[in-house]
Amino acid sequence: MSTTLGFIGSGLIGGNLARLAVSAGIDVVLSNSRGPETLAGLVAELGGHARAATGEAAAQADLVVVSVPLTAYRHLPNDALAGRIVIDTTNYYPQRDGRFPVLDSNELTSSELLQRTLPGATVVKAFNNVFHHQLLTLARPSGSPDRSALPIAGDDDAAKAAVSRLMDSLGYDAVDIGALSASWRSEPTTPVYVMPYFGPMPADLPREELMARMDKSDGAPIPGGEVEALVASAVRGPAGGQF
Repeated sequence: MSTTLGFIGSGLIGGNLARLAVSAGIDVVLSNSRGPETLAGLVAELGGHARAATGEAAAQADLVVVSVPLTAYRHLPNDALAGRIVIDTTNYYPQRDGRFPVLDSNELTSSELLQRTLPGATVVKAFNNVFHHQLLTLARPSGSPDRSALPIAGDDDAAKAAVSRLMDSLGYDAVDIGALSASWRSEPTTPVYVMPYFGPMPADLPREELMARMDKSDGAPIPGGEVEALVASAVRGPAGGQF
């Protein structure tokens, strides 16, 4: 596909999405809060399909991935993102982000908050429910029997279709779970969040050992039907995860 993919935030999730994109022949424009020069190593790794820029420049790509801590949403280049499809990978972790009463009350999901902050953009929630290492290792070509699916949510069908095509190019099937108001079903503590993509894990592992396994496991494929069932089984509780 000829789409250029912009990144506002190029850390663990953003960096691995960029790796998948470049492998699919997609040009990427990377940015972070510390300046383009700090991305020289990642750009060198990715090769000719990648360049570093400011956030405003990255926002001019065909599709834009926002992969920053939720607390940074206020600093996004609102004007530059007007008219763009924004792929929201963020999750709410109060220990990291501080408290957001509008999220704690379940008045809004974090993606609805982002959409409210970027009224000129079209927000689609995606790539937020899989650990960064498995995001890379579970990607498979279209039609592979062990291909995984990831949920997406959004208020605009055309935008969701565009993101679904991107997901397909990057190695994943998309499961449409509804509007941004339903995106809580793929957020921290829900059944489809992170853990299914590891496969069986011993119960009650100490945190340090769990994290070490997460960083090394190639993961387990989760097909679309299983994603649908996990999403359907979600029960809304307190917003946010434990960072």
